[in-house]
Amino acid sequence: MGQPTEWWRSAVIYQVYVRSFADGDGDGTGDLAGVRARLPYLAELGVDALWFSPWYLSPMKDGGYDVADYRAIDPAFGTLAEAEKLIAEARELGIRTIVDIVPNHVSDQHPWFRAALRAGPGSPERELFHFRPGRGEQGELPPNDWPSQFVGSAEPVWTRLPDGDWYLHLFTPQQPDLNWAHPAVRQEHEDVLRFWFEGGVAGVRIDSAALLAKDPELPDLALHPDPHPFVDRDELHDIYRSWRAVADEYDAVFVGEVWLPDTERFARYLRPDELHTAFNFSFLTCPWEAGRLRTSIDTTLAEHAPVGAPATWVLCNHDITRTVTRYGRTDTGFDFAAKAFGTPTDLALGTRRARAAALLTLALPGAVYVYQGEELGLPEADIPRDRIEDPMHFRSGGTDPGRDGCRVPLPWAAGEPHAGFGGEPWLPQPADWASYAADRQALDPGSMLSLYREAVRIRPVFGDGPLTWLPAPEGVLVFTRAQGSLCVVNLADSPADIPSHTQLLLASGPLDPRGRLPKDTAVWLHG
Repeated sequence: MGQPTEWWRSAVIYQVYVRSFADGDGDGTGDLAGVRARLPYLAELGVDALWFSPWYLSPMKDGGYDVADYRAIDPAFGTLAEAEKLIAEARELGIRTIVDIVPNHVSDQHPWFRAALRAGPGSPERELFHFRPGRGEQGELPPNDWPSQFVGSAEPVWTRLPDGDWYLHLFTPQQPDLNWAHPAVRQEHEDVLRFWFEGGVAGVRIDSAALLAKDPELPDLALHPDPHPFVDRDELHDIYRSWRAVADEYDAVFVGEVWLPDTERFARYLRPDELHTAFNFSFLTCPWEAGRLRTSIDTTLAEHAPVGAPATWVLCNHDITRTVTRYGRTDTGFDFAAKAFGTPTDLALGTRRARAAALLTLALPGAVYVYQGEELGLPEADIPRDRIEDPMHFRSGGTDPGRDGCRVPLPWAAGEPHAGFGGEPWLPQPADWASYAADRQALDPGSMLSLYREAVRIRPVFGDGPLTWLPAPEGVLVFTRAQGSLCVVNLADSPADIPSHTQLLLASGPLDPRGRLPKDTAVWLHG
């Protein structure tokens, strides 16, 4: 397959949530035709790769993360032939493709699960999942006490069938968990990897990567908390070593969704024969505070160093409150359990901070992920309650606003219906959405889009060297990477003096009349 490359170590990767990106056929749902039409936009943005949230055949009970067939594209998005064209056309523009795999579970419409339901208790078909008899005199109680993986949800993770068996689903009942101790499950997923690598895909993002393996006894969590019966089990590493062997055949890469508080155990997933990268959730959820950000950056780099893996940096994704909104709130961090309707935000403040955060993130060593619309400075949208679709909202009893607010279809053209997205969008766009349109921002050198384009373009000035902190006043972050380039971010309450330099490369906002760096502003300098 040629000499391996390590483009992924410093790549800028753009997350495409297909349903909300661009609608090519006018039915109100984003699709592959829409993405293909916008490839020139993505090329001009300068990204190295596109990460697609699941585009497979799915009943869409959880935004496509309930997969019914990995070898078919959902008709709402297009066809497999269109996906192959998209992968090839993107590659011609120098853009690689990363797809999503959701190995913890499948849809209840997957052929395996439908066969298991038909086969009945004790059948070989049910061994591909976690079917168990219930507890209690009549088997009326769930087999164990495991909690839902939807934060704030009190709903059970077991569903009982008319034949008396219960089946496990850490997420929705429409997403039955697979039994990763079964060899057929492992073989199928390795075949799926090969299918997409053969189709030209350059990498795979692994959803809920630390949840696959379960204690075969399925014990109560309250009685057996350590080792955890379904999170970060040691058996996972053998699975990912097998996956890595497949990826190495194609010079392909993995990024794992691994939420773990133990930094040493997190790093195990990034050993040279396992995953290439993993998402950095400590930085993603970190408040806009200088000390906390520096600690998160230092901790992230330190936990990656022993295994030689690059860090990843991301400000937002399809599950997280958008950066502009989050940074305009009193609490600028993120916690699923703290989400609530009606939380006030100062969008002007949030936008100023998001611009500075973009320069901070793009100056750090490692790969950067940009969620679609972040480059436009989109805020979180308030979705009318009768239009919310996210199961997280319903499983919380209606208290959690859910994740639809960051999934609203993108605005492309200010003067067109639905801001140029296409047909009437599947989620309603706010009344002011056209003011964020890409065509309008492209003409404004002071827009968020122009800032992102320029930052991505000149980002190589930082080279590939390590990060070195420089002395700075309290609340100010100053570091250098290589070739004499510096990043300065002021999170203090007053303007800060800028270090001596020969050239100001880029600023997130104007300097003050005395040439100082205002609060919530960042600059890139050449020393």
